[in-house]
Amino acid sequence: MSSKVSPFAPAAFPALPALAGFDMATAEAGVRYRGRTDLWVLRAAPGTAVAGVFTKNKCPGAPVDFSKAALDVNAGDDPRLVVVNSGTANVFTGQAGRDAVQETARGMAETFGGKPEAVFIASTGVIGEPLDASKVTAQFADMKTRMTPDGWEEAARAIMTTDTYAKGATATAMIGETKVTINGIVKGSGMIAPDMATMLGYIATDAKISQNALRDMLSNLTETTFNSITVDSDTSTSDTVMLLASGKAGNEEITDPWSEAADPFFEALRSVMLDLALQVVKDGEGASKFITIKVTGAVDAGSARRIGLSVANSPLVKTAIAGQDANWGRIVMAVGKAGEPAERDKLTIMLGPHILATAGELAPDYKDAAGAAYMQNDEIVLGIDLALGKGEATVWTCDLTHGYIDINADYRS
Repeated sequence: MSSKVSPFAPAAFPALPALAGFDMATAEAGVRYRGRTDLWVLRAAPGTAVAGVFTKNKCPGAPVDFSKAALDVNAGDDPRLVVVNSGTANVFTGQAGRDAVQETARGMAETFGGKPEAVFIASTGVIGEPLDASKVTAQFADMKTRMTPDGWEEAARAIMTTDTYAKGATATAMIGETKVTINGIVKGSGMIAPDMATMLGYIATDAKISQNALRDMLSNLTETTFNSITVDSDTSTSDTVMLLASGKAGNEEITDPWSEAADPFFEALRSVMLDLALQVVKDGEGASKFITIKVTGAVDAGSARRIGLSVANSPLVKTAIAGQDANWGRIVMAVGKAGEPAERDKLTIMLGPHILATAGELAPDYKDAAGAAYMQNDEIVLGIDLALGKGEATVWTCDLTHGYIDINADYRS
């Protein structure tokens, strides 16, 4: 973890209530860190529906492979179990890494009940170092005696790596006459350019939602939340987001995710996922600016999103913003290199309320002093209109400062 807290860190961790059907515990396993928790176990009631999205990185960690397979395992009358460690990602660790996952799963099943193959496992931290599973499994018996439904903040802290603050969000919704609650935690600060989700995120609800509906909702909302953020253009080998629904609230089960009855829950889930995604960007390694990029007038939404991410991932754009330089030329460059339909003389670039460039040149009414004053803000909005169609998208990123280098140059030290 960084010793310098992000300037965008909230004053306090949000109050995430206990949820019927879930309990948890954390522990100091000493995987890599000393004097802090680095292990979290979540137990969900039998019958809990589970959905997950995982990294599309072609070199995933053994925990990702194991958890993807676990989604298709029928847990029957057994609890659904999640275990997460921080400090070591257990990625690119060969047979030793796969063995560590198997040992962890067996230990979870022996302690908490159920099938080892139904356990969900995640690891985050240094790539290339095997996980000593014995350090993890040695904690399970004690953790079982300390399980509590009210441990969300502790959980969020236990899964942190270079994060400077614990990240959580909560929302409620009405399904018919029944109030349901959604809680979520996430970790992520660097190696953030998700191609599915973010680094590690866990969302739980007491609502009764069918497995298929849960998966459809998570997949749909991922695109405009976790898949629309970037810190440094690097997609993690460990990216995992899971959504679990215990069904203990007592609502009539949602089986159609696009039904009118599902709408309030869908929107509440969207708010939690977007809140968590934006917290990751606001805790970007070394970040001093939070940047919103709004793309309009693209040929379609997919093209708009790809253009937005091209701008958001440009080191030249990000360093200019860090230096408070309204360098619109770099934005035009990043739009053009995206490989998407764009016409130079139709392009309009805006900085907050100010039009910087239009019709292929600097806007005649733009004043450098106005742009310079706006660039001093902590939160920057870039507007890009291509005037080609109705496609639009919003993506979020942060600036690139020397702090990012400081963190990553000695990450393994």
